[in-house]
Amino acid sequence: MNIRPLLEALDLQEDAARALADDLRTQIDDLQTRLREAETHLEHLVITRKTVTGLADRLPASPPELPEHPDYPRILAAFNEATGPLRAKDVCQALGHELLPKNVEGTRAKLKRLVKLGILTEADTGWFARQQ
Repeated sequence: MNIRPLLEALDLQEDAARALADDLRTQIDDLQTRLREAETHLEHLVITRKTVTGLADRLPASPPELPEHPDYPRILAAFNEATGPLRAKDVCQALGHELLPKNVEGTRAKLKRLVKLGILTEADTGWFARQQ
């Protein structure tokens, strides 16, 4: 029996298996490199999150959004021009509204809403001022 062809066939299979193993080792090395890069990136993200959350309480709070009504910016403008606290009647006059009870009460309701939002304070009952 001639085993030479069998040995040659085994050599071919060994070469193919060796080439496959080399190719897989190369892929593993590439994947390990990518894994290290991804882990490093993840560590940087964790550090960034800690830094940002640590600084978050030092940042000024964003101003609350005003309700959607054209009077609110005008009310704030009246307080910016005022030298002291204002009553609902004063604000009503600054807005150019007639001093009717319904207008004064509507303005008072808007002022109370701005107090709840933390934009104004009610220094004394009925007297409103800009939040310091």
